[in-house]
Amino acid sequence: MTDAHLTEEDVLHAANALVEAFRATDTQAYFACFAEDATFVFHTEDRRLGSRAAYEQLWSTWLDAGWRVTDCSSSDRRVQLLGDVAVFTHDVRTTTETAGESETTRERETIVFRRSDGTITAVHEHLSPTPHDDRK
Repeated sequence: MTDAHLTEEDVLHAANALVEAFRATDTQAYFACFAEDATFVFHTEDRRLGSRAAYEQLWSTWLDAGWRVTDCSSSDRRVQLLGDVAVFTHDVRTTTETAGESETTRERETIVFRRSDGTITAVHEHLSPTPHDDRK
């Protein structure tokens, strides 16, 4: 049986749930948004993370260091529908706190979502820095 094709509404709902869970530093809800075999490419890491479990382990080290998200906003969103797969791109502004020190980053993110067995999960996430715009 083939799953129904994703709609833009489906993808935006899944993306909103992921961003909201991240904003809340809600570990359980956040990682529930990802398939077990999801892969992750973060410009801040020296290697690709080959599974949700690998990312969960990294996330745990951040939490142990006193890290948490205090704000996260998503803008300039685009959804590309490809049947039971979709590519979601957006700009992300995130404020985190580690041991009382606050930092705000601006990044671009691509998340690939897949519908499988009636569930929509992220199967790949790629985060890159937003280039500085020096034009005045």
